[in-house]
Amino acid sequence: MDALGIGIIGCGNISTSYLRLAPLFRGLQVRSVADVNLQTARDRGAEFAVQAHSVEDLLANPAVDMVINLTVPEAHFAVTKAILEAGKHAYSEKPLVLTLADGLALRDLAAARGLSVGCAPDTFLGGAHQQARALLDEGAVGTITAGSAGVLNHGMEAWHPNPDFFFLPGGGPMLDLGPYYIANLINLLGPVRRVGALTSSATETRTIGSDARKGEVIPVKTPTNIHALLEFASGATVNLSTSWDVWSHKRAHMELYGTEGTLYLPDPNFFGGVVELGGKDGVIAAVPGWDHPLGRPNQEHPKHGALANYRTAGLADMAQAILAGRDARCSLDRALHGVEVMTACLLSGETGAFVTLQTTCTRPAALGMSEAAALLA
Repeated sequence: MDALGIGIIGCGNISTSYLRLAPLFRGLQVRSVADVNLQTARDRGAEFAVQAHSVEDLLANPAVDMVINLTVPEAHFAVTKAILEAGKHAYSEKPLVLTLADGLALRDLAAARGLSVGCAPDTFLGGAHQQARALLDEGAVGTITAGSAGVLNHGMEAWHPNPDFFFLPGGGPMLDLGPYYIANLINLLGPVRRVGALTSSATETRTIGSDARKGEVIPVKTPTNIHALLEFASGATVNLSTSWDVWSHKRAHMELYGTEGTLYLPDPNFFGGVVELGGKDGVIAAVPGWDHPLGRPNQEHPKHGALANYRTAGLADMAQAILAGRDARCSLDRALHGVEVMTACLLSGETGAFVTLQTTCTRPAALGMSEAAALLA
């Protein structure tokens, strides 16, 4: 077998990214799509010339080896559990689950069935972040002792037609956007040992600003302003801020401070961007870009211009890992560790105490230019 048959459960907007980008990669053959609303699945299937099924029929389809879970986050655990119980490998959109207990249950079930589970985000496989990884691995800035990372904006109620979930338990900026930052920090620095955080919300409600529900007031029942301190097993300490209570700022997306200099990284929500390096002389300069296959612009974004967008790279890496019997870079253990980091930050905000983590993981293998090229069709 040189390819896995792929099914997709959940035919919302995100499914178009997987269906459009999967053909860029080897080892993936999308064979079925499903949704709780069968007509939605039929419409998406017709758009991309893929068979549409009910969720039950997709899970029973012998041509499907691995299923992508693109349902809403609160359904991730139940759907991924059903995928594993059907004897198929599972790949989930982020976050993997909303509680550590659910993640541990999936890990046990996957191990018992001899199946693999993977999870987005996979943006840390992009050219910019892998260039930063290579610089760290070669000691360009010495040993990382500290760092700063932040995703700060004012949320999505101004433009999203149904933003309710984002402001309820299971939502919020930490669980929605934190996965990109934490996955990249694990890629760069390895696992986290303990966390402490302060959490708050600037307002008790938000007002929808677009479409049919414009002007409707919705409740805020989860922290929208989280400032955390992460202590890594390596000894590095990084402050991570995720907030939807910020109108504007000049803070960098990610900076890592080493004994020999500083590394500046672009937004980990994207695959590309410019990596900068500052030495002991204080001079900061862009590092000459790699011609990394997952850093080449392939999409024009209305706001950000030319972008490198290779979402499904993690899925492709997982498929090849299953076929080759190696570790997948977007593995269950790393996703589960990321879930615990995020939920521990929220718990620390509630209790006022540092939280020592139960889980750990290894850094994923670096994805150099030749390894990235091997993923592409």
